Amino acid sequence: MNKKNTKKMSQIKPFGDRVLVRPFTEEHVKGTGGNHYGIVLPDSVSKEKSAQGKVLAVGEGRWVDGKLEPVKIKVGDVVIFSKYGYDEVEHNGEELYLLKEDNILAVIK
Repeated sequence: MNKKNTKKMSQIKPFGDRVLVRPFTEEHVKGTGGNHYGIVLPDSVSKEKSAQGKVLAVGEGRWVDGKLEPVKIKVGDVVIFSKYGYDEVEHNGEELYLLKEDNILAVIK
């Protein structure tokens, strides 16, 4: 096994029910960057930051009544999230979003 090819995608591990997301670029969302998800946003929205992205890491879940409820979102899912419900995190020169599971509105299949 070649160690050069075993680089981890991210070294950030979210706590609780938080999810780490790589937001899509404007070109990805509008379809000019090869987006095959079929979601098109009007030009007025395109100047804002994307509210869609790919999940890079998830936390272990949250405790409810003494039981751990695991996060329902999985690494690799493509999600739509609330554009006001995240914290920006910079890691290795890349802007990532850290948000609670409750701020994820949908998973794109």
